[in-house]
Amino acid sequence: MTMHLMPVYYNNINSKKRKSRNKTQSQIKAEMQHNKWLRKMGVHPDQLKTKEKSNVTSIPDYTEFSSTIKTSDRICGFASRKTQPQYTGTYIRGIATMHKSNLVPVGRGDNPEEYAKMRRS
Repeated sequence: MTMHLMPVYYNNINSKKRKSRNKTQSQIKAEMQHNKWLRKMGVHPDQLKTKEKSNVTSIPDYTEFSSTIKTSDRICGFASRKTQPQYTGTYIRGIATMHKSNLVPVGRGDNPEEYAKMRRS
């Protein structure tokens, strides 16, 4: 497949300001009703400018509860520790080299001659 240039109307780089069209009577009426509703709810931009901003994310003071409730960072276990499996060294007999320097462990039940024949084939 080859890359093709897209037609001019696919270009969205144009940053030219467009003229705003005059609003219709229904748009003006809807905007007035919306502003009225915003004022009723108390969130009109004019109302928000005069409102005092408060810090909503303040951290509450828990020092009054510190004397009554004892806490600790210690976590007690409820079961005995699981024994970790350890390799005893009896299963793997050696390492065989197969084609393209692929190292394969040779187990106790495996025949090392099979790995040697695979290498040559």
